[in-house]
Amino acid sequence: MTVAQSQPGSRWSLEALLKKLGPGVITGAADDDPSGIATYSQAGAQAGLGLLWTVVLTFPLMVAVQSISARIGRVTGRGLAGNMVKVFPKGIVMVLVLLLFVANTINLGADLAAMGAAAKLVLGGSERLYTLGFAVFSLLAIVFVPYHRYVGLLKWFTFSLLAYVGVVFFVKIDWAAVAAGALVPKVALSGDALTLVVAIFGTTISPYLFFWQSSQEVEEEEADPEAGPLKEHPEQARRELNRISWETWVGMGMSNLIAFFIMLTAAVTLNAAGKTDIQTAEQAAEALRPIAGDAAFFLFSLGLIGTGLLAVPVLAGSVAYAVGEARGWQIGLERPLNEARPFYIVIALAILLGVGVEFTPLDPIRALFWSAVVNGVIVVPIMVAMMIMASRRKLMGRFVAARWQVVLGWSATAVMTAAAVAMLATM
Repeated sequence: MTVAQSQPGSRWSLEALLKKLGPGVITGAADDDPSGIATYSQAGAQAGLGLLWTVVLTFPLMVAVQSISARIGRVTGRGLAGNMVKVFPKGIVMVLVLLLFVANTINLGADLAAMGAAAKLVLGGSERLYTLGFAVFSLLAIVFVPYHRYVGLLKWFTFSLLAYVGVVFFVKIDWAAVAAGALVPKVALSGDALTLVVAIFGTTISPYLFFWQSSQEVEEEEADPEAGPLKEHPEQARRELNRISWETWVGMGMSNLIAFFIMLTAAVTLNAAGKTDIQTAEQAAEALRPIAGDAAFFLFSLGLIGTGLLAVPVLAGSVAYAVGEARGWQIGLERPLNEARPFYIVIALAILLGVGVEFTPLDPIRALFWSAVVNGVIVVPIMVAMMIMASRRKLMGRFVAARWQVVLGWSATAVMTAAAVAMLATM
């Protein structure tokens, strides 16, 4: 019996499997947003192959924390912030939500500014005008287009990032050195080196993805009339928790694979040519020249704009989910404006404040890098709160986090904490 010919009523047909793969792929693709592209490129240019280990290390840690956030949403029927108000004092929750809002606004602004810079690379003209155009387009699409339709088109743009994998066919690579860089952790104990590590960790294990994946689980459960929170429908637990597990492994695997090759591409092109500090979009695009030739700027711009348009609703949506859940509002990107007006106002506010980054003297590529650093610091208290919730039987019932999730989740928290503390101590 083939997958497509499974038992009547089974949700595990081939079509259903492909459909279910969507949220994990989107979450992974959103993680390789413009901030990720810039940070991984900077890491490869500055450190060569020496920091490849950071992407290898963060892969299982990322899977653990993302699967925990999804588990919390699917088990309880509430997103992260909605559960936080059940466990922690409201003042603490609002501080965590405020930290998320700050980090996401900076990240949003940096992403939009980088998209404007990428459009200028290909078309010429005004970078600020392009940035404003992308902001307005994103806001209108978020408000008036159901998210599943919006993302159904934009996810194809992210496949341009596979161009980075093509480096193995065009550039001679010392694979023994690659293996050493990927498997042997080493980092100089200097402020600059540790800041770069925190930026890599922060753009890979980002707080907005926790809130996003948890809330998307709730939206999917509410959209299915036969589904419900696992605490109330334990008969669905095995199927849904297995689905969350493999989907998260696949989505985060794709994300980290692309991150690995972005870093590798920058290392064997820019670093090898002595270009160790990326300050502009043009310099970052140069990494693709051996692969794409004169089309390097176009390919780089397509990836930056495509992932940016995909990441904007995730960044703005995740903070709106957090604020809305904490305040008890009607929330959801599939809801029309008249049903969730405060939710969409938060999205608009985050995007409009983010546009202000374009009017600072900071170059878009540097802004992307520093947004990743901010994420790497702010994520720590949010991870602590999430890990505490995942182990609370009063909240999760018998579906508390699995042992492997607890071990890897707290390990991820410890790694992020150690990196942030070390960076702050040496700056």
